[in-house]
Amino acid sequence: MAQTKRQMLTSVELYQDAKEVMPGGVTANIKHFPPHPIYMNYGEGAYLSDADGNKYVDYLLSYGSMMLGHGHPEIKEAIHSQMEQSGTWLFGTPHELEVTYANKIKEYFPSIDLMRYTNSGTEATLLALRFAEAYTGKHKVAKFEGHYHGGYNEVLLSVNPEISEAGQKNNPNSVPSSKGISAAQTNETIVLPFNDDHAFEILTEHASEIGAVVLEPIQGGFIPAEDDFMTKLRNITEELNIVLIFDEVKTGFRTNLGGTQALYGIKPDLTVLGKVIGGGFPMGVVGGKREILMVSSPVDEETTDVLKPKDVLFHSGTYNGHPMILAAGLRTINILENELDHVLNRTEKLKTELESLFFKKGIAMQAVGNGSMFNVILSEKQIRNYRDYQQSDMQTREKIDYELLNKGIYAKPLNRYSLSTCHKEAELEKTLNAYNEVLAEL
Repeated sequence: MAQTKRQMLTSVELYQDAKEVMPGGVTANIKHFPPHPIYMNYGEGAYLSDADGNKYVDYLLSYGSMMLGHGHPEIKEAIHSQMEQSGTWLFGTPHELEVTYANKIKEYFPSIDLMRYTNSGTEATLLALRFAEAYTGKHKVAKFEGHYHGGYNEVLLSVNPEISEAGQKNNPNSVPSSKGISAAQTNETIVLPFNDDHAFEILTEHASEIGAVVLEPIQGGFIPAEDDFMTKLRNITEELNIVLIFDEVKTGFRTNLGGTQALYGIKPDLTVLGKVIGGGFPMGVVGGKREILMVSSPVDEETTDVLKPKDVLFHSGTYNGHPMILAAGLRTINILENELDHVLNRTEKLKTELESLFFKKGIAMQAVGNGSMFNVILSEKQIRNYRDYQQSDMQTREKIDYELLNKGIYAKPLNRYSLSTCHKEAELEKTLNAYNEVLAEL
């Protein structure tokens, strides 16, 4: 079992206590890694400090959510101002900021005519699939092997399958990624090969059943779809009356202000956003074509009659469009309008410097990713999909990650790297120095 060498007695004690009140000692399975998760108790800028006083340059950034780093003063001010102006922190009614925020999103995502707010990216993808099914009347879903869209049954299939169970590369099996998923669900969710034209043959074969295709345009936040593949996917989904959903929970306002769809020049039917858009608070958005979103309207657009619940797509949530979160998210986007380019440039610099460092050490490595996210992949082979990634040297990568933890670089073993507006030259230098020491010790 991998180990960390820093003094972490408090984390160990807290983990033992946590196991008495939570399954496995964690509230989300992804927060665990052996021998125990590290308990953090303070964050500032690009840094986290753990319960034992160890300090880290944070590249996990709450899985990419903390685009402005930790404790940004303008986000604190936005939240406090919203509460002071409103006199409360939750109305439970419509409020003006819902409209203001929606117009800001539409400014950068022209594919979005209308939108609905949710409380997470997972909720948003689930709602997007319901929109697609209601709109098309077709109830099967197609997703890509290795892509993650949330922890619910329709999409928790073939996220990280064992290659021995995954089937043919160009016609993957639908493999449950969790207990509690029925055999019937594996038949309802069709798994496609990513960056592989065989996907279009499968879609054509099942066109009468599939209501939606959902994908991460950049798989896992770091493996990009190829331009030609995306163009073909857009064309065939339009031809077959299949709703195309871009899951931009990871990539929205991280690849650029308009997400990956701006990079590809493609308008999906529905877009799902999360993470960065809430400024570090729980939030999601589903947006897209007017005719699709209107299936959830409680009012007939022409007659203004109130519709019966059974005649519309039901969507609700007490905390949807939470005023404090919208205030934090709006301020985040306003800041990124001026600072995102700097983050993208620093990300490219770090990627280039890391690749050069590995090259000098004679180790095959690629810093794979677009925008302000990337992953360190130990392989000479071009990484086009999940199976290519699985063939990389993950054992050595994991050893490197644990040694980096000991030197104050936090990225969680085997996870991708995300940068924030607070990751400046000093943090890049700390990171490169730590890598240099770790590679020398391997």
